[in-house]
Amino acid sequence: MTRISIDPITRLEGHGRIDLFLNDAGSVDEAFLVIPELRGFEKFLEGRPVEEMPQITSRICGVCPEAHHAAAAKAADAVYNVEIPEAAEVIRRLQYNAFMAGDHATHFYALGGPDFIVGPDAPASERNIIGVINKVGLELAGKVIRMRKESHEVAELLGGRRIHPVGMVPGGISKPVSAETAKRLREIGAYMVEFAKESLGIFDNLVLKDPRLRGLIISDAYYNKTAYMALVNDQNQPDAYDGHVRVVDAQGNEVVRYHPRDYLDHIAEAIVPWSYLKMPYLKQFGWRGATAEASESIVRTGPLGSLNASTGMQTPLAQAHYERFYATFRGTPVHQTLAFHWARLIELLQSAELVNRLAHDERLTSPDVRTVPSGTPRVGVGTVEAPRGLLTHHYVTDENGIVEKANLIVGTTYQYPAIQLSVATAAKKLIRPGAELTEPIMNGIEMAFRAYDPCFGCATHALPGTSPLEVRAFSAGGVLVDGLRRNGDGSLERITALRPDAASPAANAADSPGGAR
Repeated sequence: MTRISIDPITRLEGHGRIDLFLNDAGSVDEAFLVIPELRGFEKFLEGRPVEEMPQITSRICGVCPEAHHAAAAKAADAVYNVEIPEAAEVIRRLQYNAFMAGDHATHFYALGGPDFIVGPDAPASERNIIGVINKVGLELAGKVIRMRKESHEVAELLGGRRIHPVGMVPGGISKPVSAETAKRLREIGAYMVEFAKESLGIFDNLVLKDPRLRGLIISDAYYNKTAYMALVNDQNQPDAYDGHVRVVDAQGNEVVRYHPRDYLDHIAEAIVPWSYLKMPYLKQFGWRGATAEASESIVRTGPLGSLNASTGMQTPLAQAHYERFYATFRGTPVHQTLAFHWARLIELLQSAELVNRLAHDERLTSPDVRTVPSGTPRVGVGTVEAPRGLLTHHYVTDENGIVEKANLIVGTTYQYPAIQLSVATAAKKLIRPGAELTEPIMNGIEMAFRAYDPCFGCATHALPGTSPLEVRAFSAGGVLVDGLRRNGDGSLERITALRPDAASPAANAADSPGGAR
């Protein structure tokens, strides 16, 4: 058996590698998306006041701090059983949708877009943001930079900081919005809408009208049937800030609809011995691995999940593109993994339209922006739809509001079984016995995970106590000659053979809040 590693994988947040195991005929027997890094934020949170969670957890990630900030604030609201004022919700929603729009723009142009705008077979040195600029021109590049700048400006205007905002607090918002700020927000909202429309036009011209790229999107290398879930409003429209979680199966039928606080009734997390990342699945179907045969328990979230689990969009322009999306693929759900990129731009457009709509809401400048919590602290769950999918924060506190247990399931964690399945499918379809393994083929495998815009930095978790660790020694020919593994309980064992489960230490964790990660 031959092992091939793509290490490190590129254009993502965090670190990871793909290990491919080829049989003697040259076909892929196994493919593993290995996440070798770990964080430990759930343990960091224990012993801290729950009102500090929105500020502490926003430091988990510099790419999506608003997602953790908002989820933590909502969980803290729930801990104190406090309803925030209407103006506070308008402000939170506006800030959050501006963040969603800016983040999606970053992924499309800097991370996922180079594979389409520059081309999947282009030299690796050109598949980057510089290559994108060369293809689309400096004028559009300036618009992308302005889009990012203005999304950060919204974070500063409403959250107090361009990165790692501090404005959302238990019970609402820390300060009201002035008339002058509201005027500036209306200008930003209008620009975001125009930018989103232009980006969808670029996708149409450069991707959808290119027969080769269109064929790539619908190819069986990037096709997997799974379930889908998203945060939706009462009309089953995607709602990034609040709502109920709706899950549909591979045929589009509703499987379950639940309040975010009830997530443990429906979601469990499996462990695998080759990654620090756990694999969530639908409890009612059980865990049988990240395989096509067990796809009924695997859920995809994020932009494609939002569209597939919904019945329409909140805003008119996004709705028109939603209808074209499904007309192009001839029905719902859409199971093509690379369709994430198109869905992401449609979600960007809805977020931009909502920023523009909320900036004109007369409640925006109301001085009533906070209800000071007065209840006895208890348990709280806060959920938002982050750019990478559903994000859950769950806190258990003592009577003084000190966090005793914390459980975080981020979008990439929810996606992990589907990402693993997608990578394995792409590898088995793209690598053919006897064919040369070229760089474009390896990049094609990476495109399977890149579509999800994964953030492994905030998705991984450590065990309490002694962290697992492996030290491995290889010969010049790449053969494992010796190794030592320290397990989570502190015990040591010798590694004597190269095998898939030697790729990284086994995680062992409980499904309950505050369980080992």
